[in-house]
Amino acid sequence: MLRISRFTSVATVLAALAWTAPALANEVDPTSLYEVSTEGTSTQVKAGEKGVFVLSIKTKEGAHVSEEAPLKLDVKGTQLTPAKEKLGREDSVSKKAAGQEFVDPRFEVPFTTASAGKGTVDAKLTFFICTEKICARQQKTFSLPVEVL
Repeated sequence: MLRISRFTSVATVLAALAWTAPALANEVDPTSLYEVSTEGTSTQVKAGEKGVFVLSIKTKEGAHVSEEAPLKLDVKGTQLTPAKEKLGREDSVSKKAAGQEFVDPRFEVPFTTASAGKGTVDAKLTFFICTEKICARQQKTFSLPVEVL
């Protein structure tokens, strides 16, 4: 009797795994739905002059950054001062074109430098990436070196 009971238990577990495997295979890693870039950020700035921190989110086909959920960008610096430290969706320089359903956010944050040395731009980005099936909170942090000449 013990063998039949064990066999039934194993068969039940295998059947459950076989049933859930297709569902697990359809789940997508939210981080594969977008790319975040800081291309265009000033890496060398003369003391007393302005630089710019650039951050853009490029979504892949079938995905978009939620317009209903919060989008926050917190920017700080060492050896430099951002023009604005707390940004939201309204601060994005990307705007919807006529007939466009979603827009990929892009931020351009000016910063000033005071004295020569090595500085950094530190940023924390929080947003929601969505598809027809999921909407997942994402958080990314960045620390970019800036040489102040």
